[in-house]
Amino acid sequence: MNDLSLSPSATGLGQIKSGSGTYHRANLAFFAAGFVTFVTLYDMQPLLPEFAREFRVSPALSSLPLSVATATLSIAMLFAGTLSETLGRKQVMTAALFLSSLLTMLTSVCHDFGALLGLRLLQGAVLAGLPAVAMAYLSEEMETSALGAAMGLYISGNAVGGMAGRLYTAAATDLWNWQSALASIGVFCLALSCFFVKSLPPSHLRKRPFEFRYLFSSLARHLGDPLLLCLYGIAFMVMGSFVTLFNYLTFRLLAPPHGLSQSQVSLVFLVYLLGSLSASLAGRMVNRFGRRAIIRVSLLAMAAGVLVTLAGSLLGIVSGVGIFTIGFFGVHSVASSWVGRRASTAKAQASALYLFFYYLGSSISGTAGGIFWLHWGWWGVVGLIVLLVLLAMILLVPLSRLQGRGGAGAEKCSPI
Repeated sequence: MNDLSLSPSATGLGQIKSGSGTYHRANLAFFAAGFVTFVTLYDMQPLLPEFAREFRVSPALSSLPLSVATATLSIAMLFAGTLSETLGRKQVMTAALFLSSLLTMLTSVCHDFGALLGLRLLQGAVLAGLPAVAMAYLSEEMETSALGAAMGLYISGNAVGGMAGRLYTAAATDLWNWQSALASIGVFCLALSCFFVKSLPPSHLRKRPFEFRYLFSSLARHLGDPLLLCLYGIAFMVMGSFVTLFNYLTFRLLAPPHGLSQSQVSLVFLVYLLGSLSASLAGRMVNRFGRRAIIRVSLLAMAAGVLVTLAGSLLGIVSGVGIFTIGFFGVHSVASSWVGRRASTAKAQASALYLFFYYLGSSISGTAGGIFWLHWGWWGVVGLIVLLVLLAMILLVPLSRLQGRGGAGAEKCSPI
């Protein structure tokens, strides 16, 4: 294996310093990159009823434009980080942003459901180049004192992009149509991609040949760790339940007796703001109560929240979604950080596997939920989600025994 040159994080030279002009430009670049990634990934979630109507497909099939994208994203995540060590960090991220923006524009002119799915398959694969590489770039290029704020701004871009994509697409569809909504998103994201290229300095990491042997040996080592396997399973269950809830909540609120418009339904996505707060709070409470306890309470909140959505009133539904969202982000923030601390080597591959199972859960459950909606209505969707949460609770049981194996798995840790 060819050796990589020492990164700035290893040498202390050439790192981006907190407060410098380069620091501010890089932060804005990553905020824009996170925004583009998640606005183009999730802009179609509010459109599932539109796809069911226009393409004359079932609710389950209408979810495929989202599910196939997250499926190929999950697979490509396993390779994108290693590929960036061959082609360059900035080059891979740049290609991901530009190609995703262009593919969003192409989806706006699709009049065939099969063609739409084909474009989304490609889009999911190319999108992996940003989330799989961004945190590695920041860890290598930012000085230690600057890293926390830089990571926070990047993650904020993710959250704002995911929420804005859903809100804007629904509102623009009400105002014009879904094709115009996607076309305008593509143009805007293309402009943000240009800003990213201009603002972000190149990585200092020396390129090396792509080696499958190293990649697969790292993945196999992590899959052999029972604690990591439990965390990967929890990621699958909670993300599957989260996407299922929001996929079919739109169908429920558009239909009688609520009969809301697309724009009105999209306002429910504002509960994501509660999720951001709960993720931060969960991180601060880990030192006091431990990771396993925080995950358990968060899973209980998810179960309670989805059961509250069975209420007939709109207020009850929105309240339940809010409680569920708080629980989801609590689980995700603690479980994802636990993976990084548990893995003693090849941390990037350990995190990539977490995201693989995370998005795989989104793809499988997000579409399976449509079958439950078709046959049993909202009660069926809630039943599926409760089942997934219960399975996550079962996977949580062995963690108390497994977490003592290896110092990285200790229960107490610094705040996330």
